[in-house]
Amino acid sequence: MARERGPRFKQCRRLGLNVSGHPKAMNRAVKGTSRADKKLSEYGVRLLEKQRLRAYYGVLEKQFRKYVEDAFKTKEGTTGEALLIRLESRLDNLVYRMGFANSIRAARQMVNHGHILVNGNKVDIPSYKVEPGTNISLTEKARKSPNYIENIKAHVNTLPYIESNLDEFKAVYTRYPQRNELPIMINENLIVEFYSR
Repeated sequence: MARERGPRFKQCRRLGLNVSGHPKAMNRAVKGTSRADKKLSEYGVRLLEKQRLRAYYGVLEKQFRKYVEDAFKTKEGTTGEALLIRLESRLDNLVYRMGFANSIRAARQMVNHGHILVNGNKVDIPSYKVEPGTNISLTEKARKSPNYIENIKAHVNTLPYIESNLDEFKAVYTRYPQRNELPIMINENLIVEFYSR
């Protein structure tokens, strides 16, 4: 399975944005450590934004390009929003958003190890596309893990497109999110321009 293996905090400092979601990720960031601190060409600005979005969701280049090609084919909404919705609807991302894991990397591992049920069936593919109305829950074995229990207790759901019932270790992806509901700081139009050139 292809995945990012590099140091997360270093990646955040390089991109000039906390893409890992960890509260301490940018503690050592100083002026000059980020690519955004340097004078960039138009191409460089678009490339940086693309790298930031890839890092947010932990997707490698080949897979990301497939999401972009798919988004270009959409007939509803803008291409940039379609891309974000496709990435947000990944199973590993939703496991993270629902509070079962404290990072997308941890969520990806949970899915790979078979700790996640989708509508009652075990799914171990992190990139699995989740449709609205889908129930996502932990397996019986995972519900006894102190780590997962701790993550759930610490989680506060503020996303309107996720309905959580964390007492029962389950949540529902109720609908596709709107752009202003996504908790990411990205200009998706720059990414569309990058791939349109």
